[in-house]
Amino acid sequence: MVTENMENKKSIKLRRNMACVKFTGMDKKGEHPREADSRNQEREKGRRQGTERQDVSRGCPGCRIPVERSEDDSEKHSFPSQKNLEKEISDYLTKKYGGKVKVISQMVFPKQVRPEDSEFPGNKSAKKGGCLCFDIMPEELEAYLHEYVVKQDAAKAVLATKICTHFKKIAYLEKKGKHRLPVGNIKNNIILIGPTGVGKTYLIKLIASKLGVPFVKGDATKFSETGYVGGDVEDLVRDLVKEADGDIEKAQYGIIYIDEIDKIASTQDLRGPDVSRAGVQRALLKPLEETDVDLKTPHDPISQLEAIEHFRKTGKRMQKTINTRNILFIVSGAFSGLAEIIRKRLSSQGIGFGADVEVKEDKEWLRHVKPQDLVEFGFENEFIGRLPVIAVLEELTEDDLFQILKNPKSPVIVSKKQDFRAYGIDLKFEEDALRLLASQAFQEKTGARALVSVIERALMPFEKKLPSSDIDYLVVTRQIIEDPEGELRKLLEEPDMPRRKNHYEAFLSQEKQQIIAGLSLEALPDWQEQGTELNDLRKELIAHLCLKDDLSLEEAAANVLFWIQQIKSYEASFYNRCEIEISFDDSAIDRILDACRLDPSTLYVHCERLSSILEYGLTLIREKTGQEHFNVPSEAVDNPELFINRLIRICYESEK
Repeated sequence: MVTENMENKKSIKLRRNMACVKFTGMDKKGEHPREADSRNQEREKGRRQGTERQDVSRGCPGCRIPVERSEDDSEKHSFPSQKNLEKEISDYLTKKYGGKVKVISQMVFPKQVRPEDSEFPGNKSAKKGGCLCFDIMPEELEAYLHEYVVKQDAAKAVLATKICTHFKKIAYLEKKGKHRLPVGNIKNNIILIGPTGVGKTYLIKLIASKLGVPFVKGDATKFSETGYVGGDVEDLVRDLVKEADGDIEKAQYGIIYIDEIDKIASTQDLRGPDVSRAGVQRALLKPLEETDVDLKTPHDPISQLEAIEHFRKTGKRMQKTINTRNILFIVSGAFSGLAEIIRKRLSSQGIGFGADVEVKEDKEWLRHVKPQDLVEFGFENEFIGRLPVIAVLEELTEDDLFQILKNPKSPVIVSKKQDFRAYGIDLKFEEDALRLLASQAFQEKTGARALVSVIERALMPFEKKLPSSDIDYLVVTRQIIEDPEGELRKLLEEPDMPRRKNHYEAFLSQEKQQIIAGLSLEALPDWQEQGTELNDLRKELIAHLCLKDDLSLEEAAANVLFWIQQIKSYEASFYNRCEIEISFDDSAIDRILDACRLDPSTLYVHCERLSSILEYGLTLIREKTGQEHFNVPSEAVDNPELFINRLIRICYESEK
């Protein structure tokens, strides 16, 4: 009946999560609400035209609740609580429309945000107040690289030191003012020398991810000197702006990585213009130092149309440029034949009686590389002069390849586990199997890249057959690597063999215990900073997430910490709703976490149900005793109704 009477009435928009407004009956004079509304509107209009006008600008914007101005208009008033706001709106609507009006609102719960939606915690470089803020120290960055990259200690030390110095220097000079930049400023551009598959690209990607700066990778072989067929070297700078989502200011502090740089070294006996080698070196000279790169290109129709439209509207030419002064360039290559050049130079210095000339491997000669060796290799003097920092990476041994596979953060193993996880299959590797895989990869002489090849070759039959079966786990043993087809047939013939199941469970338990043993507050700085307790249940939950979802230790710990913060945030939300302070015990938080172990999305359901039950009981107790702070123990999570009944019974017994 009320719905029909109010069908054509203008809807009232209420703020502050007002869920529903109930209109019941007619007003006290027996008038229909619509007639009463018209009279009230006339009276309201008369009041607005009178001298004693009321200020509605600070009232509820949806229902225009009049709020009288204070004597001092500049004084700021505290916003009423949610319950008081409900009462004020209910009273106003009752007075305006007659009858009995009651506003009912639901509990306002914290915003549910996933950890992956937040800013990456490793991003410690950002623009604040127009200046670059950079907080990472060289030793911190080097320790981060040690977690992911095996060997290459010398190269990691050079990269961590010079890259941190580069950004730290920019931040320091910007604080002093851009005019304080020295004339002829020299950048710490870096050249990496090492055979294929030793982690050159991986190192730079890790650093860019840790610093949170834009990063672009290019291949030197696809570029040619401007004016010839091929890519322009300035395209890399434009790609850096795209990587920064069009933010030119952010792109000016990016990293450009050019691989295969040794392929543009000049050929000794070439006649005529060398457009793909020396020409590219010359084209790189200005970007390596400092130049303004136009973001519009003649072959980009979109940018040209934007420029035409801008000129049509403003009559001025639009010119977007980016300066490469603060962009760090890192180049790398295998440099085949460079060791021979170094050997000849060092051997010529040892000619004569008593000279000590020893036979060394290529990797030993590369440690003695100097700029003059790179010039003899085929690079221009000006080009090498703009790459003052040289880092040499060592060739990987068989044991190094094994350490890569054994590293829990190894992208090779993590990626293969994710391949099988996509089919609902849990993949585990025995140590003997990893050693055999490392041995096979070492024989291929392509570094860490060979690891992917040998793993794919061994597990391809299983990846094809197991998704069509009911098998949901696979432990890779040495026998599987040696005879994949034969072991697959045995597995499909006896998929439920108890011995295989027991082996998997024992392996899983051992892996979980290893993760728990390595957990400590010192390894989790975010937990330590917020003073969050790391007890046995939380350690076990972190290990469970690592194994169940293939998360790293840091990612799993960040997820658990996020859930704890969400549970604690319900305390503030409960106070905003009821003006009652509650605090969850650590035991209560652990019970909620344990209940949501299998499905973390149910965490919010548990908290909402618990808050709804507590609201009624604690409000009643406050009215009786005046108590406004309550502790929520684990028993309240296990059985909230029983907990509230016990509190109410104690309250009434103490009153008697």
